[in-house]
Amino acid sequence: MSIVDNKKAFHDYFIEERYEAGIVLEGWEAKSIRAGRVQLKEAYVIVRSGEVFLFGAHISPLPTASTHIHPDPVRTRKLLLNAEEIKKLIGKVERSGYTLVPLNLHYLKGRIKCEVGLAKGKKQHDKRDTEKERDWQREQQSIMKQNRR
Repeated sequence: MSIVDNKKAFHDYFIEERYEAGIVLEGWEAKSIRAGRVQLKEAYVIVRSGEVFLFGAHISPLPTASTHIHPDPVRTRKLLLNAEEIKKLIGKVERSGYTLVPLNLHYLKGRIKCEVGLAKGKKQHDKRDTEKERDWQREQQSIMKQNRR
């Protein structure tokens, strides 16, 4: 079950591969995510010293958060992947000009997971082509609907 999607990632990048990663969260963050108070629009993923981190994901604290905790909504969160997956990602990101973007947050067996995409940036003309293709698909569907009547 999906919690939040990063639609901007599909607009700005060609997604080549997808990986599912766990996230290291604090208690208040898990509660806020379950309440749907999370945003991935500005988020990105970085590989640093053999570990993978999620930057810029905004998790708004609930007003009922504890008084002795001072929540930071955009703190850096560690992503949990297998060592072999991390090595593969390091190689692709450093050599091939790929980037890592968070695609969505979802539940898997009661745990919150982050889907990370290995992506290549789109140029402006690629974005226009994608938009034209989407419009054409929509037009085809409406034509097919009219023909069925």
